[in-house]
Amino acid sequence: MSRFSLTDVAAACLGRRRVYADTAEVDQLLSEQSESAYTAAADHAALATAKNTDTLAVQPGLLDARGRILADVVYLEGVLTGARTRGLPSEVIERLEDVVDHGHELTALLADAARSTAAHASSGN
Repeated sequence: MSRFSLTDVAAACLGRRRVYADTAEVDQLLSEQSESAYTAAADHAALATAKNTDTLAVQPGLLDARGRILADVVYLEGVLTGARTRGLPSEVIERLEDVVDHGHELTALLADAARSTAAHASSGN
């Protein structure tokens, strides 16, 4: 489980996020996020395996993930618009464009997967 500094906790309580001007600090936070996600992954995988016993059982998870990701992508579109408006460095804008594009691709793939569960169920297979 990741450890949070008092600054991180205070910022979260105030609805703010800490910013990092040092790439080593960003890399450390990214590593902590990955470690936390993979630690929880075993529990998530076991739960998903137990719950998703047929085609339609998979659908709610797909739709839920798509909805959450779409909300994040729409938020990131706003971040991108702000970056463009404020004239942030082109590399930052290009990376944000890549993230937004990839997010839309991911939501489209999840929508296709959700549709396939319904199509498979209605075909009786």
